Amino acid sequence: MTAPLDGVTVVDLATLFAGPLAAAFLGDFGADVIKVEHPAKPDPSRGHGPARDGVGLWWKVLGRNKRTVTLNLSDPDGAALLRRLLADADVLVENFRPGTLERWGLGPAELHAVNPRLVITRISGFGQVGPYARRPGFGTLAEAMSGFAAATGEPDGPPTLPPFGLADSVSALAAAYAVMLALRARDVTGAGQVVDLAIIEPIMAMLGPQITWYDQLGYVQPRLGNRSNNNAPRNTYRCADGRWVAVSTSAQSIAERVLRLVGRPELIDEPWFATGSGRAAHADELDAAVSAWVARRDRDEVVAAFEEAQAAVAPVYDVRDILADPQYAALGTVRTVPDEELGEVRMQNVPFRLGETPGEIRHAGRRHGQDTDAVFGGLGLSAEELAALRERGVL
Repeated sequence: MTAPLDGVTVVDLATLFAGPLAAAFLGDFGADVIKVEHPAKPDPSRGHGPARDGVGLWWKVLGRNKRTVTLNLSDPDGAALLRRLLADADVLVENFRPGTLERWGLGPAELHAVNPRLVITRISGFGQVGPYARRPGFGTLAEAMSGFAAATGEPDGPPTLPPFGLADSVSALAAAYAVMLALRARDVTGAGQVVDLAIIEPIMAMLGPQITWYDQLGYVQPRLGNRSNNNAPRNTYRCADGRWVAVSTSAQSIAERVLRLVGRPELIDEPWFATGSGRAAHADELDAAVSAWVARRDRDEVVAAFEEAQAAVAPVYDVRDILADPQYAALGTVRTVPDEELGEVRMQNVPFRLGETPGEIRHAGRRHGQDTDAVFGGLGLSAEELAALRERGVL
């Protein structure tokens, strides 16, 4: 079976985390992704988070489906080798601070002179232009500046950041989407182009109509904890066994089913109950009704009762629950991947399924520079030339 991106070559120069994850998404569907790392300074994700026997586990996920090479781009010979590698490539993914590639003679003008069909994907904290362009940028800063942190957390608590790379992950999906659009445009025009993605933007696009609300009403999204200003009851609730469930009532019919289930059908007849915003204004009363009912029952009993009533509920899972859940098993959400260093490693699978050309995780992240000789030997460099470049620190 031919994968959708068979024949597409992606050169991944990026680190931490949006760019490498975008390249991994492309690799999941057949692209030949060549991960370029500095000879002496590997991608920092190799050292992030827990490790087993000295092997970084985050890298195993982020580096999946990639061939790994080392190359010092600040050396003129390293820059020349990159230009040779990109001459027949389709996509470049980079996240250097704006101006860095230009300083090495690797800016878009130089690269398009070598390969006019190249899609150059530039991911940075603040974009390629503007007063903040040359600031160091990370997903945490985007979570703060986008409005996400200001609207997250308890009403009387501080702005709250997520405990994982949310802005980077959203940006990775956006970057992979942008690459596919640019490749489609190239099919029509024959020319590559530059993708300029600022990490502060995709997460803002996911936050709903906050700008339009402010523009039209002067309304600023407040912190609401687990509640919503669009509907109620909507919260997490503690069960009798100490576990938790989440309830959503975005649809009016679901809200009515929940209140009947918890023994408060009289609230359905209140005038304010007829709209989501009306229910949100009475969240205290609705939360009290649901919370009291849930607190008298174990989690499995709560979930079963909600399912029987066709009301929307989900248990609050940690990773142990995820690995034991039959729905995730049916979807194939978790994949066991072969690995040369760890034997096998489980990780999240490709995040959606194509009926005819599905994606696949073929291997986990490989060792630093494992494919250097194979990749650059394929450009015509002899064993002696490779050894000399390695001796000089270019490879």
